[in-house]
Amino acid sequence: MSQAIRISTQGQVATVVLSRPEVRNAFNDEVIAELTQAFVQLGNQADVRAIVLMAEGPAFCAGADLNWMRRMADYTRDENLADAEKLAFMLRTLYECPKPVIARVQGDVVAGGMGLVAACDMVVSVDTAHYCLSEVRLGLIPATISPYVIRAMGARASHRYFLTAERFSAAEAQRIGFVHEVVPADQLDARVGELVAALIGASPNAVRECKKLLHDVAGRDITRLLIERTVEGIADIRASDEGKEGVQSFLQKRKPNWL
Repeated sequence: MSQAIRISTQGQVATVVLSRPEVRNAFNDEVIAELTQAFVQLGNQADVRAIVLMAEGPAFCAGADLNWMRRMADYTRDENLADAEKLAFMLRTLYECPKPVIARVQGDVVAGGMGLVAACDMVVSVDTAHYCLSEVRLGLIPATISPYVIRAMGARASHRYFLTAERFSAAEAQRIGFVHEVVPADQLDARVGELVAALIGASPNAVRECKKLLHDVAGRDITRLLIERTVEGIADIRASDEGKEGVQSFLQKRKPNWL
């Protein structure tokens, strides 16, 4: 890893830090590659139970780095395809990471940064942060990030903010569902810590399977096939070692063995 991304692990919690405050943590091809590697690595790391994605400086992420944009200005369509595929793969890697990911948002989130936040499982934002899907002002569209942003804020809010490129507040981000909680700066770490504690208190296997369940069920038609998959899901988890241990520990009024 370069100085653009820092990873640390304390106990069962990993922290991934965007560490380019001088460019408002904007990303380029190097940062995209490092984030991809980080979430593949941490997703496969058995001792990691939760991941916090955070940033240094006044902004969380300003989207694309200007120097990277200058290079892209001369790209052919094939070069743009290859470039966009790397960003799309990074976002999918984050979204599908087997470990739960919390975005700790301490500052503004713009353009591609919205995709990073939307791909996380939960978001805690400082109350002074602002959000913006600025692409149409530049003659672009938020195409690669759209699957995650639309899932996070809903189609109706997306119609407004994709098309107007308005800057909106953390309170508005929470109202439309993009952000889960908004807190003053001095409460940000404490609230993130409470969510981390809740995640670590749960069954690791159940959390992993819940993420898969969410991806399988969200937005899907309630068909016979979907119902059959949910029936199989509860049967499989009940028969698993952690499922049995969780139920037994509850009935016996003791802590489960994953604590």
